[in-house]
Amino acid sequence: MEKKVTIYDLAKRLGVSPATVSRSLNDHPSISLKTKSKVMLAAEETGYRINKFASNLSLQKSNTIGVIVPKLNSDFMSTVLSGIEKIANDAGYNLIISQSLESEEKEKFNTKTLFESGVDALLVSLANETKTYDHFNTFTNRKIPLLFFDRVINIPDCPTIIIDNLRAGYDATKHLLDQGCRNIMHITHGLNRSAYYQRYVGYKKALDEVKLFEIENLLVLDQFNSREIDSVIAKITASPEPIDGLFVTNDTFAVYCIKALLKAGYRIPDDIKIIGFNNDPVSEVINPELSTIEYPGYRMGVLAGQSILSHLNGSINIESADQILLKHQLIIRQSSRKTTN
Repeated sequence: MEKKVTIYDLAKRLGVSPATVSRSLNDHPSISLKTKSKVMLAAEETGYRINKFASNLSLQKSNTIGVIVPKLNSDFMSTVLSGIEKIANDAGYNLIISQSLESEEKEKFNTKTLFESGVDALLVSLANETKTYDHFNTFTNRKIPLLFFDRVINIPDCPTIIIDNLRAGYDATKHLLDQGCRNIMHITHGLNRSAYYQRYVGYKKALDEVKLFEIENLLVLDQFNSREIDSVIAKITASPEPIDGLFVTNDTFAVYCIKALLKAGYRIPDDIKIIGFNNDPVSEVINPELSTIEYPGYRMGVLAGQSILSHLNGSINIESADQILLKHQLIIRQSSRKTTN
């Protein structure tokens, strides 16, 4: 096992006292900015980690796993975290959970903070804004287990856990086509993230099979926010050819669409059929109930936790793994089901 860098190593490298290193790392006012900068640069170059878990210092472990998610206020992410926490707590590990709020800079800050906190492993679902991935190098360079789930990127020796998003997007669109829809709008978010992009590819594939790809209707939203619903309804009502189907990659926003369309005088599913994504609880309390794609969040969290812990206890090496694919399920409810006369 590679020896962890200490403040004594940094002091020797820089030719200063351990006390100077410690004060620099803690931003003590008695240390000059020039010295602080040198110490911080050396710490970054050597992979030094501020270990805030002194009771486990001799074991070189913290019994803590870091998790970074885009937002905490979603039913899907709550179920994922519940699965991770169950496995981690049963094994005597704690979680430090942070949210990027869809910001690359916030994600970078959280990654640095968790590294300095001495976490034994890191699980990440990427922010929508993230376009560079160098901030994960401190983990990969030090061989600290790193796993991506849901919103992922392919980094060598870092496994991913996802569903077959292309197939899920295809299944949702194909269902609407089978119900008679011929002008389907796809409402999504952040096509730079593979999960949303692959669902879009599945949507295109289903349309292409019935020679309808030339009338693709794609609407990419900023945040799936309720404030965006008015512009969506305006686009639907202004369409030269009536929109008769909506594939929305978020259940909550699909529910916003149902409520707004009903208020605008549309009959669902007679005038327009709607399918969402995730199978959140809200999909069953709206009237009509929302058809959706079930995304097995709890199972994803359990598998992520099991994979990391198995690596930490030496029973498997996740660096040799690649992509773990979970099965989704099409759930058909009233919002998309063809009515009979």
